[in-house]
Amino acid sequence: MKIEIWSDVMCPFCYIGKRKFESALSQFSHKDEVQLIWKSFQLAPEIETRIDKNIHQFLSEHKGMSIEEAKGMNDHVTQLARQVGLAYNFERSVVANSFNAHRFTHFSKQYNRQNEAEEILFRSYFTDGKNIDDYQTLIEMGKEIGLDTEALQTALENGSYADNVRADIDEARQVGVRGVPFFVFNRKYAISGAQESNAFLRAIQKSFDEWQQQLIR
Repeated sequence: MKIEIWSDVMCPFCYIGKRKFESALSQFSHKDEVQLIWKSFQLAPEIETRIDKNIHQFLSEHKGMSIEEAKGMNDHVTQLARQVGLAYNFERSVVANSFNAHRFTHFSKQYNRQNEAEEILFRSYFTDGKNIDDYQTLIEMGKEIGLDTEALQTALENGSYADNVRADIDEARQVGVRGVPFFVFNRKYAISGAQESNAFLRAIQKSFDEWQQQLIR
């Protein structure tokens, strides 16, 4: 059974949604028969990477709110993340365009490390304060999750997988993705947002049961 997840590295609810989905999947007795595919999406494709600007300033400018309001919003999200065991350090987050990070995820797919790639990208962005647009940083991440770093460096420098990222974004429009995270179960059911684990578990079970019935036929 196939489950596709449209996500953006800089989306705080995508990391929270990943944890809630993983909690649901861990309770599913046939999880080994689930094929998980991460899809690219960019919430703000126009962003320029700025290591001199913090996330509060970016959110203030992007959303047209005060710095205090931006901090309050990020504090609220930090509390939500803490409830699922995540430590968000927005004070350290580097404002970065996520396009190269998505290329990194597509590269990792050929090594069956896509889920590991998403995890380390989220952790690096929200917890460790790393620049996820920087090639050397991505190469170090690749080494940590067991990728071929020489091949990764070549792919990054050659602009490889850019078309894959754009194809995912185009496909998102066709599927009807308005925001992320967006979970699609066997191209039949969808869940938008970081829903509670029991909602994911019901969707997984229902999709799996119907998939099994189709195989029997």
